[in-house]
Amino acid sequence: MNVSVILAHPSEKSLNHAIAIAAVETLRENQHDVIFHDLYSEKFDPVLPAEEISKGAKLPAFIKKHCDEIAAAEGLILVHPNWWGMPPAILKGWVDRVLRAGVAYDFPPGPEGAAGLPIEMLKIMAALVLNTSDTPRDREEKELGDPLEINWKNTLAFCGVKNFHRTMYRVVVTSTLQERQAWLEDVRMRVGELFPA
Repeated sequence: MNVSVILAHPSEKSLNHAIAIAAVETLRENQHDVIFHDLYSEKFDPVLPAEEISKGAKLPAFIKKHCDEIAAAEGLILVHPNWWGMPPAILKGWVDRVLRAGVAYDFPPGPEGAAGLPIEMLKIMAALVLNTSDTPRDREEKELGDPLEINWKNTLAFCGVKNFHRTMYRVVVTSTLQERQAWLEDVRMRVGELFPA
């Protein structure tokens, strides 16, 4: 299976980075083809210019490459921290520039097309979102409503991804080495179950 792994965290020493590496290693051990992008280390430009908005726009080579890769992907893993109930801006920019009309979704032709149901274009059979947070579960669910769950589930479903899974590792700031090692083992287990050999 062709699986894209997208990491959005500025530090190579972060738990997010370790999570992404554990996911990539597990996928490769299970004989999957992996395309891995560390958006910060690649200095991905998240700013969507006006000339890129329309379907069929001429895209910079690096955006075209991302679009081609996600169009070919059969699996997707997204790794990022929970910042203010949202992904980091660099990942939101990746969504804006890569999960675009004509690549991830489309609308029926005609003047009423955009008001109707989207045509789902991604062929991703399973997606896994792995998050870290410093917010305790009770507060996240009762006071904040876990906006990341809603955001990713709806965004990916709009593009045709029905088999969606998400896991949050918390509370990172007070975690022990043993807890972080256990979380990495959990990552390997979840990735292995969703993308078996």
